[in-house]
This record gives sequence, structure tokens and C-alpha cells, in this order.
Amino acid sequence: MVLEYPFTPPTAVDPPAQWQELRATCPVAHVRTASGSEALLLTRYDDVRTTITDRRFARNTPAGGGMAAYLSEEQAHLRWRRLLTRSFTARRMTALQPGITRITHDLIDTMIKSGQPADLRTALGFPMPVYVICDLLGVPAADRERFAHWSDRFLNLTRFTAEDVEQSGRELWDYMRTHVRAKRTDPGDDLLSELLTVVDSEDGRLTEDELIFTGQALLVAGHETTANMIGKMVAMLLARRERWESLVADPALVTTAVEEVLRFDANLGFGTHRLVTERVEIAGTVVEPGTTVLSSMPSANRDERVFDAPDEMNLSRSPNPHLTFGAGVHACIGQSLARVELRTVLSALLERLPTLELAVPVGELRRREGLLVGGLEEIPLRW
Repeated sequence: MVLEYPFTPPTAVDPPAQWQELRATCPVAHVRTASGSEALLLTRYDDVRTTITDRRFARNTPAGGGMAAYLSEEQAHLRWRRLLTRSFTARRMTALQPGITRITHDLIDTMIKSGQPADLRTALGFPMPVYVICDLLGVPAADRERFAHWSDRFLNLTRFTAEDVEQSGRELWDYMRTHVRAKRTDPGDDLLSELLTVVDSEDGRLTEDELIFTGQALLVAGHETTANMIGKMVAMLLARRERWESLVADPALVTTAVEEVLRFDANLGFGTHRLVTERVEIAGTVVEPGTTVLSSMPSANRDERVFDAPDEMNLSRSPNPHLTFGAGVHACIGQSLARVELRTVLSALLERLPTLELAVPVGELRRREGLLVGGLEEIPLRW
């Protein structure tokens, strides 16, 4: 039996019933995606984690060239990660905290002055991460809106035409080329300036194209994912009033609450694609090379085999080994920054607007259609 994928959830913040059913009865399910292609869907924690960390499951599919091109692409990606990781540290991300706090409070000030109800996505969730990425890359504040425009067009499959996406890609690439060259001449204390000096003992420095790609990748991955996660975080916490009230009463829970929100998120996108590079057995099913596997991280994050009461949001849950940021060599490089941003936003909202509430029933919240990373169209709030 081939199931149509993705599944339809009951609300924008709740999981589809199929996840629990598949984890229990069919952990390796045949599915047909919206594009018409067929794949195997994995829903259990251990299986999903294996596809993320096991080299027999390769990421992304090149346009052509077969398995040799696939493995070459994988090696290039790992080299890029190795060079970038040296500078993209938790210490550097923590050093951004004062600027992130300032940006967050400025945006909340504006939201309050604009009156209620307010849309959290447009008032705070969308602008804050792009401003932070601009600071990280040393991009002038005057160019923030241009970056926001480009980012808005990259990860959506339906809102913009292919021509819009391609045009935005060209514009951002041209901008980053000029920006990288300017940093080479006049470096600052930003990440790109530092990366210009990074040398790998085996592979040398990052090339100009790799630096341009880095700036583009950080904008797309670091902006859209966090922007949408801010909105989902607040929506999930306000969906049940006792969750928000418990944080107002004990702000020390913010750190574990953010991790629990990341685990609990049922709206993470379409799943992580992997290509099987050699014959392998998954949950008793033999999978042949060349098979496409979809790994459902939000389903894995609710696996009863790993998490106690997984469908309950426990804001003090610890440990919390969720897979939202991946694992192993493919773990999200920007996870430290994302955590700092989410904690800062949540702490600021609890401090400034303790009476915050959804201005519509949770059932009226709408998913952003076609978005690869998952998100909500609007999060109307009042206080």
C-alpha cells in the first residue's frame, strides 16, 4: 500500500494521526510525495537517527552523475562544514546575545506601539533573525530589508514563481560577491571576515565562491527556520494557557522549555531526504541501493520508545535528545544561534507581555503552504 504524503494534520500545531500508527505498525512505509515520486517513510527515533548519522544514507540528490557524483558532493559538503565549524562556535553565538536582546526589545517596542491584535510573525518572528544574520555577516543595517526580501523567496515552493526565486538567488549571489570582496579589503569582526583567514591543513582556504555560498546558506537556513520557529513556539505555548502561565511563574524554565518546544513541533516540514548508497536493513525491511528514504524527525521526536509521555509538553523535560537539529556530522551548524534567539525572544515576551494570548482559537491558525521548513501564516496576539 502506498500512502499519499505529506499527511494532513488536524490543526497547524498538532501531529497527524498517521505518525503514531506507523510507528506502531509500519515503521518503513511506502509513500508517494506531492511531486509524484515514491519513497520510504521512517517514523521511529532509532531509524531516523540512523539515516542522519550513517554514511550509507547520503544527503541530497545531485542533478546527475550517479553515485560517484553523489559521494563527491558529500565530501565537498563535509569539507565546507569542517572549515565553517571552526568559527561557528557556541561561544561566538553567545557573544551575539547583547545585540539579539537589543533587536528583540526594539521590535517588541514597535509591536506594542502599533497596537493589538498584532501578528507575531511580521512584528517579531520574521525580522529578528534576518537582522541577527546581517549582524553576523557584517551586512550594513541599511541592507536588512533587502536580505529579508531575498530570504522570503527561497524556501517556499508555492508562493513565488520559479523566476522570482531564481532572480532573488542571482541578486543575493551578486550582493554577497561584492560584500565578500569588500571584507577581504577591509575586514571587520564579523563571521565572514574571520572565515577569510581560515585555513584547512588539507584543503586550504575557503574559496570566494564558498564564502559567497556560506553567506547565502546562513541567510536561508538561519533566517527562515528560526523565524518560523519563533511563531510556532509562541503558538504552542499559548495553545494551552497553563503552559504560558507556568513560564511566567518560573522564567528559569525557559532553557528546557525551548528544547521541549523544539521536540514538540509537529510542523517541521516535509522530512529529510536521504539516498541509500548500499543494501541495508531498516526495522526488518531490506532496502536496496538507490532508494529514497524520508525521515520524519517530528515523528521520531514523539517516539514512545525514547520519550516518556511524548504527546505531553513537559517544559522541564531533561534530558531531551530530540532530533530537530539533526545529529552527527549533519547536525545543524546554526543550532547554537537558534537556541540563543529562541531563548531571548521567549524571555523578553514573558518579561514584557506576561498577559500575552492568542487572538484566535488555535484551530484557526493556518500552516504556511509549500514551506520546506514548516511555519504558520499568522500568529495573531493580544495582551
